[in-house]
Amino acid sequence: MSRVLLFTGKGGVGKTTLSAATAASLAANGRKALVVSTDPAHSLGDALDVRLGAEPSEVDGTAGLYACQIDPRGLVDEAWGDLRGHLRTVLAGAGVDELDAEELTVLPGVEELLALAEVRRLAASGPWEVVVVDCGPTAETLRLLSLPEAFAGYLERLFPTHRRVVRGLLAGVAGTGTVEKWDATADALSRLAERLDALRSMLADPSSCSVRLVLTPERVVAAETRRTLTALALQGIRVDSVIANRLVPSPGAARGPAASWLRTRRHEQDAVLAELTGIGEIRTVDHRASEPVGVPALLEVAEQLYGSADPLPGDADSASMLEVSGSGRGLDARYSLRIALPLADDTELDLARVGDDLALTVDSRRRLVALPSLLRRCIVTGAEMDSGGVTVGFRPDPSLWR
Repeated sequence: MSRVLLFTGKGGVGKTTLSAATAASLAANGRKALVVSTDPAHSLGDALDVRLGAEPSEVDGTAGLYACQIDPRGLVDEAWGDLRGHLRTVLAGAGVDELDAEELTVLPGVEELLALAEVRRLAASGPWEVVVVDCGPTAETLRLLSLPEAFAGYLERLFPTHRRVVRGLLAGVAGTGTVEKWDATADALSRLAERLDALRSMLADPSSCSVRLVLTPERVVAAETRRTLTALALQGIRVDSVIANRLVPSPGAARGPAASWLRTRRHEQDAVLAELTGIGEIRTVDHRASEPVGVPALLEVAEQLYGSADPLPGDADSASMLEVSGSGRGLDARYSLRIALPLADDTELDLARVGDDLALTVDSRRRLVALPSLLRRCIVTGAEMDSGGVTVGFRPDPSLWR
């Protein structure tokens, strides 16, 4: 399986240029690299100055550099069409009106999901060592990366694992023919579920997949970047670096209106970057006088971005998102659960106990955190938040504690 690097950020910050520059640098240093666009508004071919299709092709004059632009509409027609046909037949056979059956089988987000599945297929099947992905803007990317888990839950609820219950229901309602069609549909759904599990595994494995966040030094963009860091951490997806693009040059001791404008603008940009504390190293790229188009210009960008460093991320930090500590014995014991998350001062956070899970909602994004076995027999006593995460207090539940 190839290493996967996902580039995302607010629209217009230069994701395409930096993802193409990274892939070109990898190829120039002897690694086979594929750069892929999943952005609905494709511009990867423009950045490379080549014509691209849905299938990977080697970029002329650059050995080891491959590129393509995924066509999600074509993937839907090819991969989802048959399954939708199965589902419509089964639902209609079970007495669902034909028009209702058509509506029930239109799943929102299926195009993006299949685009992500295509990235995984390319990473698992091609000759390249690295797959660099030019994703869409941040909001679309966060939705894209959350789809495998969301779809898995959808399938589990709509088409339960206990097939025999469904088969018995269909046999009583619609006869043997519909049962056979259900079995064919269930087999197709099982294959889809396997693909979803593979996607979830890839995204959650920091040694095979990571995200690079691109921003421009502006307060609105920086604020969105902080929220994105939190959202990705909540999903268990690794961010290996943050890149600040388009820093204007410092005018030095020059005088005049142009120099004054540059000095003021650069001062504002430096102030924004100084406020982005606690998110690790921030790489920077200067604003260029001419647009970097074509491999030679992209390699110049990569030279400033990475210098002599390896563009691939290093070994992933193995630190766990959850850490339990405590003191005392019996019913007098007190425990705390530390949930590591990068949080801004204005983060809106909500906690709720749901059975053996802790429902953590950060800025309207929700995740169920499975409690360690010890804490399942405890009562939540409170919570505190800081820039590095959330600490939840627990005490033993007398009704469950032995």
